[in-house]
Amino acid sequence: MDLLETYRRSLAEFIDRVEQVAPAQWSDPTPCPGWDVRTLVNHVVAEDRWTVPLLAGRTVAEIGDRFDGDQLGDDPVDTARQAASQAEVAATHPGALDTTVHLSAGETAAGEYLHQLIAEHLVHGWDLAVAIGADPRLDGEAVAACARWFAGRAADYRRGDLVRPGVDVPADADEQDRLIAAFGRDPDWTPPA
Repeated sequence: MDLLETYRRSLAEFIDRVEQVAPAQWSDPTPCPGWDVRTLVNHVVAEDRWTVPLLAGRTVAEIGDRFDGDQLGDDPVDTARQAASQAEVAATHPGALDTTVHLSAGETAAGEYLHQLIAEHLVHGWDLAVAIGADPRLDGEAVAACARWFAGRAADYRRGDLVRPGVDVPADADEQDRLIAAFGRDPDWTPPA
């Protein structure tokens, strides 16, 4: 599967889970310490909003703080759909993946940035699914692609405190559980009773 198709699938799966959030679940806890469902979805929506100007060549300084704070407004589901749709358009624009993205961590190839976004959507999609009691199974091909990419970057991410320390899983754990654990999540996490 190519990079853009993997990205599209990760976006679609995340939005599918956002659409399953019941009105009373927005304040439910997630596997992300200190984040409820609304905070988690807001975080991903902000990332999707950042995608558009970053892939258009803007710098973090030029974008400023416009994506800080609440991005969800009164209709979080529709807002998430719109942000994902705009991000997909930006990523699939001819030549978008041939550019350099100006991230706070430095100049980054657009393809590398898209891999980061895939991980963001997959892992936070899992976070959201287990928080709301939805099916946590992720697209197997997208998980495999993300796992291959992250294997070469896990140590750097941990050194930079970009992910929590990995969690040990049984030797026979499937690829999704290994990926979730590599991002510092317990694959058996359930909401507190």
